[in-house]
Amino acid sequence: MSETQLKDVAKKVAKQAYAPYSKFKVGCALLTKSGNVYTGCNVENASYGLTICAERNAIAQAINQEGNVEIETIVVYTPTPTPTPPCGACRQVIHEFGNPKVFSFCETDDFTSHQMSELLPNAFDLSKD
Repeated sequence: MSETQLKDVAKKVAKQAYAPYSKFKVGCALLTKSGNVYTGCNVENASYGLTICAERNAIAQAINQEGNVEIETIVVYTPTPTPTPPCGACRQVIHEFGNPKVFSFCETDDFTSHQMSELLPNAFDLSKD
């Protein structure tokens, strides 16, 4: 599946987001190395720390279906004039499942593209000696 197709999927799922507080609806679509696509949207909570981001929601869906996955591509969509990359917490969680290409899209034609290692250099990693 291409980045453009993943963007369309992420844009569609963003409409499902539960964001009554921030009004910032985020959609995410990720492609695993096995070729499966999983989606997630943000789910806010009045206790802000309990909010789940779209990226972590999509990763949870992938884990539910495949177990230990390796993410190939992750696409984040926000209905904003400029792209919004994943937050710090999501960057650390994404890192746990590989070094995927991360695309951030928005309402305009503007987008960003990075390897996860660029977005989170020196990530916390227990597997390193």
